[in-house]
Amino acid sequence: MASQRIFQLGLRRVAAPGLRVQPAGRMVQRRLAATEHVSQPHGTEILAKQRLRRPVSPHLTIYRPQITWYASALNRVCGIMLSGPLYLFGFAYLAAPTLGWHLETQSMIAAVAAWPLVAKVALKAYFAFPFFFHCLNGFRHLSWDVGVGFKNQTVIRTGWTMIAMTVAGSLYYTFIG
Repeated sequence: MASQRIFQLGLRRVAAPGLRVQPAGRMVQRRLAATEHVSQPHGTEILAKQRLRRPVSPHLTIYRPQITWYASALNRVCGIMLSGPLYLFGFAYLAAPTLGWHLETQSMIAAVAAWPLVAKVALKAYFAFPFFFHCLNGFRHLSWDVGVGFKNQTVIRTGWTMIAMTVAGSLYYTFIG
């Protein structure tokens, strides 16, 4: 086996004299660059001609939307929707003694109890939908991390199942829980 490898490397050296063998046995091509000084306008002209010949990457609008796109974007948005208010409340809680705000548990319970029912339900829904979606999508990603569920049909099925479970769990928590 080693003699075949040595023979192949020898043939490659003869066939392509510009190639060089690295210590790990890989072939590396050497190209000597010829440079010349080019004026700024001429350089800009060369770049413009090169850009005309450069291939254009297809835009996202030519692809059919997939559940994984939406789930990925929505997972990030849900993370921001959950962490943003947490950080704001944390900073407000730390600044409360200095500013004279009352953010103790008893004060918060009394304030929320005085809200109309619609405001309470809206606040629960605001936190329920992102929470359930972010958690369920996290479990989905954990299953992918261990190598389970990578077939296209499985990815699509788990995506829609996750959305259905998010809606069901959020509605249950918002109105019953």
